[in-house]
Amino acid sequence: MDSEQIETNIWEAFKKGDEKAYSLIYKQNVGAMYRYGMSLSSLSSYFVFDCIHDVFTEIWDKRNNIVTPNNIRAYLLRALKNRMQNQILRKESKYMALNEGDFDELWDEAISEETTLLNNVDGFSKEELVNKLISELPPRQQEALRLRFVEDLEYNEVANVMSINRQSAQNLVVRAVEKLRKSLPILKL
Repeated sequence: MDSEQIETNIWEAFKKGDEKAYSLIYKQNVGAMYRYGMSLSSLSSYFVFDCIHDVFTEIWDKRNNIVTPNNIRAYLLRALKNRMQNQILRKESKYMALNEGDFDELWDEAISEETTLLNNVDGFSKEELVNKLISELPPRQQEALRLRFVEDLEYNEVANVMSINRQSAQNLVVRAVEKLRKSLPILKL
């Protein structure tokens, strides 16, 4: 039996009320959900964990009506993103969900990447510099990179989590990687 079939069987057991299956789904996905949630928001880790637990409470309550997703992790990540956005909007917090266009003007006006990198190279390890480069990408590109390479989702799953089409997800990742590649020769990696 392959891993997808095992996950499907666990999900089906959870839908029938099996608490051990529910617990296993939680244990297998909570780390990825936490990483992803923290990448989406500058709010506290308590907020992220509250949203994660809200997602798991909701899927337990609605388990009889939930379809079995093709990829459980992608399904849970999207549910978390939706939950976080709804919570932020509901509380009318000063923290708003970020859209790719929110930073276009700032991005265009920013000092060139080369100048920024050359001014900040001293005192950083290569890993810190790569993380710094990633942090300077637009938020949607950061999110797409994280989903594709950290959470190891396929492009169609990235698209599903981000509520965009597959081509847009792929474009976001490609643009981000191109920006990183352009900056890497400056670092002499």
